[in-house]
Amino acid sequence: MTTQLVLQRYQPCYQAGVKALILPIQNHEFGIEISAEQQPDLSDIENFYQQGTGDFWLALAGEQVVGCIGLKDIGERQGALRKMFVAKAWRGREHGAASSLLQILVAHAREQQLQAIWLGTTAKFLAAHRFYEKNGFSEVAEKNLPAAFPVMKVDTKFYHLAL
Repeated sequence: MTTQLVLQRYQPCYQAGVKALILPIQNHEFGIEISAEQQPDLSDIENFYQQGTGDFWLALAGEQVVGCIGLKDIGERQGALRKMFVAKAWRGREHGAASSLLQILVAHAREQQLQAIWLGTTAKFLAAHRFYEKNGFSEVAEKNLPAAFPVMKVDTKFYHLAL
């Protein structure tokens, strides 16, 4: 792949590209039966993520969305990392898409003076677990999540990063 990877803040013209990235990974790659309708945040990224201290970023190869990550403001100087997905062809160290997306999110959280980032994921995303742990996240029990944390039905494993 010779296409340059570009990171940028989400813009509405990429909404279809975000769905086209996320849904096949959830449904086909990991066998998680979830539709776009069951994820209303995908249809309203601006109002769901780009509010308060939150935001949403994309990794683009040309005009194609090959990665994304969201930070949801959950109050009390805390954020929830959501919707971190990278297309299979763009995973791995040689591309650095996941690391770059996480770095931009953490840098933004620090600029916004957040104290913690929380995330939930499914037990099936084993590579994601290793990635988060390598990047300083610690596993936590669901009962230790902040009350405002938006637990998804598929979330079974939770992580925390103190800033």
